[in-house]
Amino acid sequence: MPEPTNSSPAPLKTDLRRVDINPDFWYPLAWSKDLKRGKTIGRRFGRFPIALVRPEEGSVFALEDRCAHRQVPLSLGKVSGEAVQCCYHGWAYGRSGRCIDVPYLGKRKLPNGVKTYPCREAGGMIFIFPGDAEKAESVPLPSLAQVDNPAFKTRRFSPVVKCHYTFMHENLMDMNHQFLHRRQMGQIRARFLGQDAGENFIEARYSFARTGNQQPLAERLIFGKHHDDPNREQPVEEIVSIRTTYPYQSLKIHDKDGDLIMELFSVYVPNTADGMSTQCFGLLSVLRPKTPFLIDMIWPALGIFTHRIFEEDREIMELEQNAWRELGGDHNVEVFPIVRKLRDLLAQNGVAPGTDTVAQPEVSREQPADPVVV
Repeated sequence: MPEPTNSSPAPLKTDLRRVDINPDFWYPLAWSKDLKRGKTIGRRFGRFPIALVRPEEGSVFALEDRCAHRQVPLSLGKVSGEAVQCCYHGWAYGRSGRCIDVPYLGKRKLPNGVKTYPCREAGGMIFIFPGDAEKAESVPLPSLAQVDNPAFKTRRFSPVVKCHYTFMHENLMDMNHQFLHRRQMGQIRARFLGQDAGENFIEARYSFARTGNQQPLAERLIFGKHHDDPNREQPVEEIVSIRTTYPYQSLKIHDKDGDLIMELFSVYVPNTADGMSTQCFGLLSVLRPKTPFLIDMIWPALGIFTHRIFEEDREIMELEQNAWRELGGDHNVEVFPIVRKLRDLLAQNGVAPGTDTVAQPEVSREQPADPVVV
């Protein structure tokens, strides 16, 4: 991953799997519930280790996960009041990243601290802004499905997939891959209805024709029973809209009356230095049926159903990544126009390999004015 700062667009001819994600957006690194008061956890954005800290009072903050002294992870440290102390020598850092205490230094000048990242909580997730911090206030958080709408019930998921993030965008956008899910979904055929595109987004719309009688129980309970009539073209029961608004992705399902019945939000965060592993954060919101408590009864079945679908996707995307590695580059032969446009969008908005980014203000590693032997 490049230094997380402002960067120039990637050229269209570059290998898409070598294009890094643009850091000038808000990315979730953890679920709020996973970080308790007085605790810290370590996460990664590409090759950058980040410590998330929830002090005893106040909001979460994010620091470079390396103590300025010996580069030991601060996420292994102790939260004390509004600061975190390194587990090694007890150096303490506040939310600004400034070193505020070295226990054995006395009143001598304190060394400078570590990099800090803008940090927010929304939708039960902890977001950081890994890019140019001056842009953080002007860049909005993404729309998080229907997580705050009581008319919907939302499922959260965060699997790790050992592939480049761009494979995940392509997988969801291209609904022609339903053949992969024939054991889970039965026999259905995607019908492409149209598209929209703009400077930073592309959207595809589909309906689905069932070509066999098998319909999963979870699907039937949520959307109703779909009948197969081989003698006529099936009516459009639902419209599925899939949109990549860089760097986020969403899927919305509207019924034949135009009412929203399901919405998915996904974002894919590189979590290794080489960018070939991705932490997915997802919110799946389903409209509550009119029958009281029905959604709670079918929720376990829906969870099992969506998990099986995703596991099939995970396996196939990791196979794609393995092929890329063995072949030494991207040899995909893409023929579906919407996916070709998606690939261009990802390349244009991402960070090209070898791109020199604007230097960030450096964090000084100065020694104290009066050096102390430790």
